[in-house]
Amino acid sequence: MTKPGLSDSIFVAGHRGLVGSAIVRALQAAGYTNLITKRSSELDLREQSAVRDFFAAERPRYVVCAAAMVGGIVANRDFPGTFIHDNLAIQTNVIEACRQQAVAKLIYLGSTCIYPKFAPQPIQEDHLLTGPLEETNEAYAIAKIAGLKMCEAYAKQYGLSSITLMATNLYGPGDNFDLEKSHVIPALMRKAHEAKLAGARTMTVWGTGTPLREFLHVDDMAAAARYCLENDTPYSMVNVGSGEEVTIADLTRLICEVVGFQGDLIFDSEKPDGTPRKFADSSRLRGLGWKPALSLRQGLEDTYRWFTQTSNARLGN
Repeated sequence: MTKPGLSDSIFVAGHRGLVGSAIVRALQAAGYTNLITKRSSELDLREQSAVRDFFAAERPRYVVCAAAMVGGIVANRDFPGTFIHDNLAIQTNVIEACRQQAVAKLIYLGSTCIYPKFAPQPIQEDHLLTGPLEETNEAYAIAKIAGLKMCEAYAKQYGLSSITLMATNLYGPGDNFDLEKSHVIPALMRKAHEAKLAGARTMTVWGTGTPLREFLHVDDMAAAARYCLENDTPYSMVNVGSGEEVTIADLTRLICEVVGFQGDLIFDSEKPDGTPRKFADSSRLRGLGWKPALSLRQGLEDTYRWFTQTSNARLGN
């Protein structure tokens, strides 16, 4: 595969999401001038005929599939049928259309949450399908696994060039700050922000604070997607992580420093901690030459700046 030209057409599916919007920014900053994007109201990726007709009309040369039905624990628990149906439909339609139009390369977005619940640490790509999945997101995980296996099967049978990027916990501009639906960083950041504004003396955090987690700024994820778009790789899938772990307690303290909340932290040990450790081995991708650019503090500062400047973020919309 040759490196994409700056005028080559690139379809970014899911361009309004956290990852998709970052990928669009990264490609625009690199000088790509022919990016194709469609809102879900304009193109329903769950509809096979609509996707087929769109690809036939636009004939994108490269495709980044960042579109997916995603949500937190509650949404995964309450709507497993929707999660498995919509994700299977989206990725099946996009991957098949890529085959039909003979696209030069497909970047497919996965997630480290689709690895086995009790995968060895750090998690390597070969650990996929070696054990039972986390029950709370099983429907989503099965769908995404089917997608990456479809990419591998199409590579073998049809020669479709593709790579699956297995992202660790992502955060950054465009994140969801709704306290009931958000992930750990935006949830803690909003709590600290509101505690600061209220002049609170304390802030309560769920759990003991001891679990270890890995976080990656979404702009670094986008840079990884661009790297894999522009370079040949010998792998069908690679982990994409920061390579650094932090306890929830230390993460909370760092967020409080960034936000400017100076009260005391109370860790509620009666609340669940979740998995003790979740750490991805990203040595494959690093061995090819990619590495993240932003430290955790830099990434948190960037995210908080976006949060305070965006009214929708403050409202959790």
